[in-house]
Amino acid sequence: MFTDMENWAEIRRRVLVDGLGKRAACRQYDIHWDTLQKILRHPEPPGYRRASPRPRPKLDPFLGVLHQILQDDKKAPRKQRHTAKRLFERLRDEHGYTGGLTGIKDAVRAWRRSHTEVFVPLTHPPGEAQVDFGEAEVTLDGRPTKVAVFVLTLPYSDAIYCRAFPRECTEAFLEGHVRAFSALGGVPRRISYDNSKIAVARITGSRDRRVTGEFLRLKSHYLFESHFCLVRRPNEKGHVETLVGFARRNFLVLIPVLHDGLEGLNARLEADCRSDLTRRLRGKPASKAELLAEERAAMLPQPAEAFVAARVEQPFADSLSLVRFDANDYSVPTQLAYRQVTAIGTVDLVRIVVGDRVVATHRRSWGREGVFYEPVHYLALLERKPGAFDFAAPLAGWELPVCFGVLRRRLEAEFGGPGTRQFIKVLRLLEHASLRELTRAVEAALELGTADADAVRLILEHRRERPVGLFCLDGRPHLKLVSVPVPDLDAYRRLTAEVRP
Repeated sequence: MFTDMENWAEIRRRVLVDGLGKRAACRQYDIHWDTLQKILRHPEPPGYRRASPRPRPKLDPFLGVLHQILQDDKKAPRKQRHTAKRLFERLRDEHGYTGGLTGIKDAVRAWRRSHTEVFVPLTHPPGEAQVDFGEAEVTLDGRPTKVAVFVLTLPYSDAIYCRAFPRECTEAFLEGHVRAFSALGGVPRRISYDNSKIAVARITGSRDRRVTGEFLRLKSHYLFESHFCLVRRPNEKGHVETLVGFARRNFLVLIPVLHDGLEGLNARLEADCRSDLTRRLRGKPASKAELLAEERAAMLPQPAEAFVAARVEQPFADSLSLVRFDANDYSVPTQLAYRQVTAIGTVDLVRIVVGDRVVATHRRSWGREGVFYEPVHYLALLERKPGAFDFAAPLAGWELPVCFGVLRRRLEAEFGGPGTRQFIKVLRLLEHASLRELTRAVEAALELGTADADAVRLILEHRRERPVGLFCLDGRPHLKLVSVPVPDLDAYRRLTAEVRP
């Protein structure tokens, strides 16, 4: 093909401007008539063009089967879809394909290129947010541990808030919102989500969702509007999807090494998010911090009343006075066995409530199948069954100050068998006093040479009494100017004298 651009332009000028004849041009430049016609039709060489696709007699009869397999693959998990090699093997073994692997690779590449989804750029007005959870690895107490990272982003300003939790669950979802709203200085008017079971109880239509009770409580408190993506369409909240990866690459590399739980990591993540606000993105008119300040005007104010980020369940206490919450068992006082209680779980604590009274508080465990006792819960039962005192599982590993061991030995020496019951009566004072207060009362009783539960109780009550103090005028000079006149008692005497018979 004639490809010399310099001669191409010269021939076009000589024929179309100078009037050189076409046959003369063919003789002078030694080119074919059809080549000259192409030069005159195109200002520059058009390149090689095939009039029709190259025939593939071995592959073409199998393209329908190949395309159907690739179409069905869309419904399969991403990691269990056909590779080009696996397609070649199936077509060869099941359908009699006699061609080579290269043709299959070319056909698969062409099909995937033509079926790749193209997205429309979207605008994001101020006051809209997107929420998602990501996963990251940390080293916690010397062991590799996966944590869930809550991420809320504001597409307009590109601000981001991240917080790590032991697991993706209702409490983490709610706590993440509370922390994000506080850090960003307002509540977005509209928040986009995927179809996580934490927020969605049931999908009732293309865009219709029946939300969970806890998510409805969050919406009712903060008054934002929710938007849920179509099923398997995470690109509808592509901003947060992108920034989840950004946070993982920029905030969590190197892999964090933690020894004090997640609090240190979360403090660092918040600092990283604040530092990120100083950046200005390409195409944005100002820094993230300036855009966020502008965006706050379009956000909802935070309610004056605090939101309790907790999951609430109503389990029954079993015969061992244990309440199950999130696959772990927590103790309650033995008098509540077989009764229904309310378990309120936050990220840090599990509270057990009966009526309007908190009857037990435990630190939240993120493991599974653990049993967590509070020894004081079982003392009332052990007072009736003192023989089980030394074998009671709730008391195993319960370390008390040395003075309690001395007191028990004195009680058992003085009272014999009933001395154990007397000692349990002393321990039951922990139901209303702190261990520090009771320890001081026991030490005082031992110093006085008494070994009696009632004596310890009286000492404890005496030490907890606070004497009435006189009102001090120090630092209150304005009160020193106040004078109260002395009452005239003679007037009272005259009044009582007049009413006497």
